[in-house]
Amino acid sequence: MWKYIRKYLSFAIIAGLFMVGEVMMDLVQPGFMSRIVDDGVLGVSNGGSADLRLIWMLGLQMIGLVLVGGLCGSLNNVFVHISSQNIGNEIRKDCFRRIMDFSFSQMDRFGTGSLVTRVTNDITQVQNFVSLFVRGLIRTSLLTFGSMYLMFRLNPGFGFIVLCAFPFLVGVIGFCLWRANPLFSRLQAYLDAMNEIMQEDVSGIRIMKACVREAYEKMRFGKANEELVGTQLKILVIFAFMNPLTNAMMYMAVTAILLSGSFSVENGSVTPGNVMAALTYTTQLLNGILMLVMLFQNISRGLTSWKRVKEVLESEPELKDGSFDGATQARGEIEFRDVSFTYPKSTRSVLSHINLRIHRGETVAVIGATGCGKTTLTGLMLRFYDVDSGAVLVDGVDVRKYRQRALREKIAVAMQKSELFSITAGENIAWGMPGADEALLASAAVIAQADSFISSMTNGYDTMIAERGMSLSGGQKQRISVARAVLKPAEIYIFDDSTSALDLKTEANLYQALKKSHPDSTKIIIAQRIASVRTADRIVVLENGGILACGAHEELMGSCRVYQDIWHSQMGEEAKEA
Repeated sequence: MWKYIRKYLSFAIIAGLFMVGEVMMDLVQPGFMSRIVDDGVLGVSNGGSADLRLIWMLGLQMIGLVLVGGLCGSLNNVFVHISSQNIGNEIRKDCFRRIMDFSFSQMDRFGTGSLVTRVTNDITQVQNFVSLFVRGLIRTSLLTFGSMYLMFRLNPGFGFIVLCAFPFLVGVIGFCLWRANPLFSRLQAYLDAMNEIMQEDVSGIRIMKACVREAYEKMRFGKANEELVGTQLKILVIFAFMNPLTNAMMYMAVTAILLSGSFSVENGSVTPGNVMAALTYTTQLLNGILMLVMLFQNISRGLTSWKRVKEVLESEPELKDGSFDGATQARGEIEFRDVSFTYPKSTRSVLSHINLRIHRGETVAVIGATGCGKTTLTGLMLRFYDVDSGAVLVDGVDVRKYRQRALREKIAVAMQKSELFSITAGENIAWGMPGADEALLASAAVIAQADSFISSMTNGYDTMIAERGMSLSGGQKQRISVARAVLKPAEIYIFDDSTSALDLKTEANLYQALKKSHPDSTKIIIAQRIASVRTADRIVVLENGGILACGAHEELMGSCRVYQDIWHSQMGEEAKEA
């Protein structure tokens, strides 16, 4: 944490100095009160005559000291917040940058809910830890040890009474923290689980309602929430017992001081003002110890949260950037050279010994049963994952040698799931190419067969899209996603089942317009429907992670039994007659 603290250390030091000033003003007050009682009210040093002038003079000085202490406290708060908020801001930004560099397997390992909790709640706990450490530790230490020192200086007997209670107080605090500390980790884990359920349910609200599963999800969320609340209550109960115990011990010390003070006043060894000052110091000491309890509680929770945040910050990206900047003579050439791949934590090979070469300007379709590895091929090409063996080459260079940004700038992709954002239709299309003018946006939308429905919306391309595209149909979302891909001047275009919600006529018009507008770009089409891919230059049939056949539609109809079965199952009797 030091690398974040040192950047704002000057603010923390200034805050600490103002806190010293505030505590010093508090510590000198009992001395003034002692003089007011002894010399001003009782006239101990003046033959028993009260001194009203002294009372006014010392009273005004005390008010002045209170004002100075209040000013120091306010300035302390200002500089503490400047340092803690900026430290939290730096940590949060670094966490987000690191998450953006995570591979998909790292994202899966942490979990969406956990990452959200770490970037929000955990970093807030770290901010509170820094704030309390700067403010609370200085105030608590000075109040506790300053009051103890001044008590001994005032009367060693009073100091000894408080000192006897001190080990018991420390023992109670230590025991409670020992019991509570493991619960903080469990509390954050339950918060992760609750956020995960919340994220899943909000994202899948439509299917949840369609399947009438609201009651089940309410029960699931309720169970997670009960675990969270139960753990929180255990922590609160521990500290609920600790506060009365510490209070009881300190009030016992106050009672002992009163008893001792009454005898001492009677024999003349101390004055009533001294006893009052001792009681005030004891109260300050009690406040310091209660603050210490709160401080240790927040420090324990803050350190637990810091460990979770540090896991994110110290997680090195699994996919290391290469050094190649992407400048090649070949453009749009792709080769899978004996590629095999298995997903992390899986024992089943998804792709096995794939050999495939795709030439510039060629349109290659990939078809096969669900789970045969179609999408995995494109994921390896984009280097979302690294191959287990073999190599994926783009323009003759292994993708692992590319800078990831340079590699992905060569490729435009429209994925299976249409990811839209809560911005305008035009901004959604321009997401991968910010700053594109209206003419380019409209041109991409025309190719994607999206211009007509976008233009008919209330504000056209300036119409706001609801979160995750909820205000659009499935086909409209897909066409905006395709327009986003087409807008990018790429060498390779990947359409990963991205037209499945379109009717065959619209889909055919889209691919025809794409071929006309980007004749030299390589196009990879992944689809379930043969009607979507039959016009491709080559069709790759995947089965059980391997290439079963590769060729044009007519060639496969004559040589590939699996392709024939797919054709007949989709086209029916009309296909048989054809």
